[in-house]
Amino acid sequence: MRKVLLVALLAATSLSTAAYAKGHKIGVSWAQFQEERWKIDEAAMKAAIEANGDTYISADAQGSSEKQLNDIDALIAQGVNALVINAWDKDAILPAVDKAAAEGIPVLGYDRLIEDSRAFYLTFDNVGVGKIIATEVMKAKPDGNYAIIKGDPGDPNANFLRAGMETVIGDAVKAGTIKIVGEVYTDGWKPDNAQKNMEQILTANNNAVDAVLAENDGMAGGASAALAAQGLTVPLGGQDGDLAAINRVARGLQTVSVWKDSRQLGDAAGKIAGALADGTAMDKIEGATIFADGEKKVPMNAILMTPTAITKDTVNLAIEGGHITKEQACEGAVAGVKGCE
Repeated sequence: MRKVLLVALLAATSLSTAAYAKGHKIGVSWAQFQEERWKIDEAAMKAAIEANGDTYISADAQGSSEKQLNDIDALIAQGVNALVINAWDKDAILPAVDKAAAEGIPVLGYDRLIEDSRAFYLTFDNVGVGKIIATEVMKAKPDGNYAIIKGDPGDPNANFLRAGMETVIGDAVKAGTIKIVGEVYTDGWKPDNAQKNMEQILTANNNAVDAVLAENDGMAGGASAALAAQGLTVPLGGQDGDLAAINRVARGLQTVSVWKDSRQLGDAAGKIAGALADGTAMDKIEGATIFADGEKKVPMNAILMTPTAITKDTVNLAIEGGHITKEQACEGAVAGVKGCE
């Protein structure tokens, strides 16, 4: 009789534990790990997920839409309760949203837009980022020949950034005080492709380029290398807060790097994914607003975070924020860089 009671007690305890278990599986599909920032995003996201008692499961699509779809199939098969998707291609990813919806799995589009009302959208304000890049470069060079190095054509962020730039330089372009002498998309946002694009623009214009708007720091690095090969230093903008880019700002080789604190974005994603896995409706996520500025104008629940401009006057913010050490930021710094005194 005592054995029967013990077995019954153990069974009841097991059922009770299962019934009240809080942990969820959060599946994360990364487009690729090319830029250094994704490792920062991942560390913050994983920490937030685990702090909530959930389990982080991830896959790297390595820049392949086909692999990303297969990765997400595998994550769904592992029984994830929410999906965070950093999409490689805005259109190719849509079948994955269909599959997740069919399984009742909420989707969080991370940093890159998945234009589907069934996905929550979390990013920094990329139109705002484009505005900052153009504003800071235009302060340094308000007229002349501009080159624009855009991101991958399959990523909506490339067009959001460009739209932000246009709000700043558009009137000057119409007036003829700024002339766009080269504007090109860059496959995969790859620095070596950006360098080739910049080289071609310089060749086509006999090196008569006065300023460059690059849509991220990796590509700004490629553009900087192409400029340096011709003995040129011109106002140059980028974004992501890459450590090398912040050092270029301190050395006078880059005008601005828009720092989107990946730790904040990753942390927010981990918390939102946990809430969605718990059953919180997308429109009930704290801070959610309606975003409808995508190509298809689909209304979506979203949070757009505010970035920080890192210029020679604000390098100290990245140092004080613990994003970069003073030694890393200030090596070879020119005079007058705040934080490098």
